[in-house]
Amino acid sequence: MPLPVLIVLHQEHSSPGRIGRLLTERGHRLDIRRPCLGERLPATLAEHAGAIIFGGPQSANDCHDYVRSEIDWIGVPLREGKPYLGICLGAQMLARHLGASVSRHPEGLVEIGYYPIRATAAGAALLGGDSDTPWPDHVYHWHNEGFELPDGAQLLAEGEAFPHQAFGYGARALGIQFHPEVTHHMMCRWTVTGADSFDLPGARPRRAHFIDRLQHDGRIRLWLDAFLDRWLASDQPLAAE
Repeated sequence: MPLPVLIVLHQEHSSPGRIGRLLTERGHRLDIRRPCLGERLPATLAEHAGAIIFGGPQSANDCHDYVRSEIDWIGVPLREGKPYLGICLGAQMLARHLGASVSRHPEGLVEIGYYPIRATAAGAALLGGDSDTPWPDHVYHWHNEGFELPDGAQLLAEGEAFPHQAFGYGARALGIQFHPEVTHHMMCRWTVTGADSFDLPGARPRRAHFIDRLQHDGRIRLWLDAFLDRWLASDQPLAAE
């Protein structure tokens, strides 16, 4: 029986979306914790296959006790050599844990909608290149902050306004700025509850989110499916140590 995967969410009604479905299809139970609601994270991941910290409206620079505790807690998977995936806020928390800064764009730009990314040589070697599931060339974003590349990390994908889009650290940790987990239902909800964000500089209009999804989501699904297999495979490092 596969071990459960620890899922860390940041709002009462947040969902792991497509990633949750793909993990359960692989036989993993989802151990969902919400530290923002007072739920504690485990002291060890010995009984988990890995951990994923998802995004949320918080900032990795917030002074909330639970934000600081999550950032500190990332040392658990790093010390134990367990797979760790940080998505958007989760990637920024990983960067902060490793001593890198998280900040807004100097011109106030945001990424809300689909934007292009490019896999680096290291990223293509991890997953892509001549395989049938290369990195997608456009991905879905919803953020106004980005991270610097931590010392000792490998840049795996880069972008325009926010140049650091994905990085690996050690053999088992990965941070991505984008949201491959987003389903159509989640996009409908985000674009309604976050409609005021469309006036921010650089944001894509709501209609474009759905038009672009038709064009780009198929490649994102294929990439994510292949990536999760690689992420869960204990004998395949995510990046060179």
